[in-house]
Amino acid sequence: MTIDTTLDSRLVTLESKLALAEDLLDELNRTVFRQRELMEALARELAEVRRQQQLSGGGSLAGLQANERPPHY
Repeated sequence: MTIDTTLDSRLVTLESKLALAEDLLDELNRTVFRQRELMEALARELAEVRRQQQLSGGGSLAGLQANERPPHY
């Protein structure tokens, strides 16, 4: 093997690794984007649930005294 062949082989290996790294980065970016969209949707849903809860006039245990156990206990 000559020096040129060795350098060519190393260059091909590095180019292949770079291509794989770029693909992985693109996939990670898509994943982060999807997760951000999901988190934003969940935040909107939570805000809506809280708004509805406030409109209905209660906390999660509406009507129960502070030390009273819920009926499922």
